[in-house]
Amino acid sequence: MSGGIESVLAAGIERGYHLGGQLCIIRDGREILNMALGEAQSGASMTTEHLMHWFSAGKPFAAVALGQLWERGLCGLDDPVAQHLPEFAQHGKEAITLRHVLTHTGGFRSRVDLDWSAAPWEENIARVCAAKGERDWPPGRKAGYHIASGWLVLAEVVRRLDGRPYDQYVREEIAVPLGLEDTWFALPDDRYRGYGDRLAPIFATEGKTPRTLDFWRGETGAGTLLPGASGRGPIRELARFYAMLLGGGQLEGQRLLAPQTVEALVARQRTGLYDHTFGHVVDWGLGFIVDSSIYGVETVPYGYGRHASPRTFGHGGHQSSSTCADPEHNLVVAIAVNGMPGEEVHHRRFLELLTTVYEELGLA
Repeated sequence: MSGGIESVLAAGIERGYHLGGQLCIIRDGREILNMALGEAQSGASMTTEHLMHWFSAGKPFAAVALGQLWERGLCGLDDPVAQHLPEFAQHGKEAITLRHVLTHTGGFRSRVDLDWSAAPWEENIARVCAAKGERDWPPGRKAGYHIASGWLVLAEVVRRLDGRPYDQYVREEIAVPLGLEDTWFALPDDRYRGYGDRLAPIFATEGKTPRTLDFWRGETGAGTLLPGASGRGPIRELARFYAMLLGGGQLEGQRLLAPQTVEALVARQRTGLYDHTFGHVVDWGLGFIVDSSIYGVETVPYGYGRHASPRTFGHGGHQSSSTCADPEHNLVVAIAVNGMPGEEVHHRRFLELLTTVYEELGLA
């Protein structure tokens, strides 16, 4: 069933948008497609075993982690962040809640979002806590996607509530129970060396010649924890994470969340707000982008194609990946490519890819 999908991916390779990619589809709990196409890097074929960089598509792991801690009574969604991270209250941020962070309505975007670094964890947390609240931004009533800062905060809250570093928590409480053996948010040195060429580089492809993003390819970048951007693994593993959510919090007998918690995370919690980062109205769950095609299917950023049902939820990664779950069709679609061709080209590329998936499955 991959003919049309493969053609769209192949066309992107021919046009220089990416060197290769992976795509996984799960329908009615069954994996019906897990494919790789093109090259992981020049001269090396892409396989389904390569670890792809997910960037922001890994953000929902933090939502699930918070959901687990909420179920255990360790936090509430409307707790002020400063209740668990007291130093966050600096510069007028004391009213911002965990819900505000999960819906990108807290209003503390700062230089950290544009200029995060591989500095020690404590230093990055201190920078976010020291950031000022944005002017004329009532928390919860104005929206703007927080690229990095919000997810640094959520990960630190997880660490303080549980005691384990965020990347360790995600490995032990989410990835390993789901069988996601190659899912990482920070690669230990020995695993980095062990994976070797299975770590697929990511390339900037706006110019005539693909340019490797060297930081993420190197040992330092691979070992740097940036909760909103450092997730990586075969795209099939990200698809399985979403299959767990469609399964009401469980997959193959492993329960991570109660069905009611899943419903809270993926329901529309933020509606009709203009996003001051994306420049478009986008609806949000708690850490998940909910289908927003009602506001312009051809223009909504990081959408799910022309045929996704209104309850579809998921998340994209910077010019390179997208994973979504459509409850109406009991469908999970996960795509990752290794080329960043610019936002406009990427938007058209993934709009066509996701639209083609639905059409090829007869769901249009």
